[in-house]
Amino acid sequence: MKKPLILIGGGGHAKSCIDVIEVEDSFYIEGILDLKERVGEKVLGYDIIGTEDLLEELRDRNYSFFISVGQIESAMIRRQIWNRLRAIGAQIATVISPGASVSKHAKISAGTIVMHGARINAGAELGFNNIINTNAVIEHDTIVGNHCHISTQSIINGSCRISDEVFIGSGAVVLQGVEITSNVTVGASTLVNKPIRHPGIYIGIPFARI
Repeated sequence: MKKPLILIGGGGHAKSCIDVIEVEDSFYIEGILDLKERVGEKVLGYDIIGTEDLLEELRDRNYSFFISVGQIESAMIRRQIWNRLRAIGAQIATVISPGASVSKHAKISAGTIVMHGARINAGAELGFNNIINTNAVIEHDTIVGNHCHISTQSIINGSCRISDEVFIGSGAVVLQGVEITSNVTVGASTLVNKPIRHPGIYIGIPFARI
């Protein structure tokens, strides 16, 4: 039986989330929360029904929640929403596309979405509130922290350690066994061939901090 779900965030990333949720078929979307001025609008046919002021009321009606705000420059907004949901004891959904390949030996925590074509291999562990975007690859024994976005067609090779609030841009490659500290942005198509130990933005082949 499908469970009722409330999305938080009605922007572009929400559309990708909706597409996955519709085909996963575990939830039906009851509505979307966004800014006050957007109440009454629709996103792919789903109503924006209110703002985050409704969270406690909707929690009491036994809805699950999913954070559909995107993440590029910073994980701050997604982290703040996550912390509020946890503080009120809300049920937070995990969404995995049936078009993804996820090993039964992988672990995926609450609030994470695994999108179409992504591959999560054996021994991988994904923390909470992550975006694993279309066609991304998380190889064997890699650990991804919390509030991360692993973008489209990026590759995290085996036995890597990705800390919290890391953004890996589209087409980037992280080589085997590399560690990346928290609050790092890796630009699109960047090759990460050695550890990143300091927060910042890194781009290029070979990569450099900017």
